[in-house]
Amino acid sequence: MLRLLLIFASLFLLPEIGMAEELATAIAEEREGAAILGLTGTERGIYTVLIFIIAYGFVMAEEFTGLSKSKPVMLAAAIIWAHAAILASSIGIPVEELHEEIEFDLKEYGALMLFLLVAMTYINAMAERNVFEALRSWMVRKEFNYKQLFWITGIITFFLSAVADNLTSALLVGAVVTAVGANSPKFIAIGFVNLVVAANAGGAFSPFGDITTLMVWQAGYVEFFDFFSLFIPSVVNYIIPAFFMYLAVPDEKPLATNEAAVVMKQGAIPICILFALTITTAVCFKQFLHLPPFMGMMAGLSVLMIYGYRINLIEKGSEEVKPFDIFDKIRDAEWDTLFFFFGVVFSVGGLAYIGYLELLAIGMYDGLGATSANILVGVLSAIVDNIPVMFAVLNMGLEMDLYQWLLVTLTAGVGGSMLSVGSAAGVALMGQSNHKYTFFTHMKWTPVIALGYIASIFTHYLVNG
Repeated sequence: MLRLLLIFASLFLLPEIGMAEELATAIAEEREGAAILGLTGTERGIYTVLIFIIAYGFVMAEEFTGLSKSKPVMLAAAIIWAHAAILASSIGIPVEELHEEIEFDLKEYGALMLFLLVAMTYINAMAERNVFEALRSWMVRKEFNYKQLFWITGIITFFLSAVADNLTSALLVGAVVTAVGANSPKFIAIGFVNLVVAANAGGAFSPFGDITTLMVWQAGYVEFFDFFSLFIPSVVNYIIPAFFMYLAVPDEKPLATNEAAVVMKQGAIPICILFALTITTAVCFKQFLHLPPFMGMMAGLSVLMIYGYRINLIEKGSEEVKPFDIFDKIRDAEWDTLFFFFGVVFSVGGLAYIGYLELLAIGMYDGLGATSANILVGVLSAIVDNIPVMFAVLNMGLEMDLYQWLLVTLTAGVGGSMLSVGSAAGVALMGQSNHKYTFFTHMKWTPVIALGYIASIFTHYLVNG
């Protein structure tokens, strides 16, 4: 943890040495019309950075403390903006300008939150209708051997995460790996590493696959169909480490099971179709009507609500069937993730308002160059969650071409695979595995995962350079 704090401190505080005020002044002049306080050299400014570091330390320790990741970052966001307001007042910044900065962050968060809430609601509805349980049951009853299951679960996770988020995909298929590998802890350990890599790689080439890709798409830096040019690099990122892990998978078959087939409930397939149509609607709203994608998602949610009413009419009178309540599905959304995202957006937004992101941009992108900086973003995503890293990049006011925006989208998406704590999928699977998959079991495969990371960057250069 101390090493993590030192890394964060170096990223944020090294640019202060000898040039804080000069850089802040230069940045404020270069960024026309942007509101930046340029008070990064003050004690209060540095204090806000330390608050963020401490809060993120608690996020990283969630597995050990049991403290939900949303709680410390939400508190940090409030403290950071309180100090930002005091700093703004100390130099005579009008209250209206401060409110404009808050409203900008609120707009960013609101658009993404509504989009994710609809997606999570659909996923919960499909889970309640036994869509994923039926898939798990089918795979268990087919009695594949472990080597076959390794590829089947990995490939399913890869493509599923392009539609659902990487966390949901990893957890759903993780239940399959746990079920079929009940008598083989080694298979579960390798299988979970495989799922983390597959989930992160699969999410990198789709606007819906990860919160970071969704942020880049909604920010307008990459158009919808441009993301799919990352498909081949994403495949390379997954295949290379998967090949080496496959060699270590036990050449055995799971014990036979007499599990009965799980039957999907009324409306399961239509809900899957509605989800696909909702995503299509969101794309059309942005591409053709130039409206935010969340408007299309909300339209799809309303259709799901109406269809849920129809399901209840069909199942009415059956005492054995629990009524389909769409608000239960909304209630069961990943609120911890949504509130965590709130804390990240406003914490990073507050640090950006004080001026730290501009200093970080000069240190990384002006000092190292766009390509090296974007590769470093992926490495940072292995240490911390990629959401704050990507949000910081998006708020740096960078001028990069499509190739570089695709590069940072790729690296931020797949870089988290190098460590188990680098992505939500890894953290969640550590909790699900009952100590069969840990930080150190994942770290044994970090070298080959890093090889896949480097190979995917080189493939991106060959394909899209």
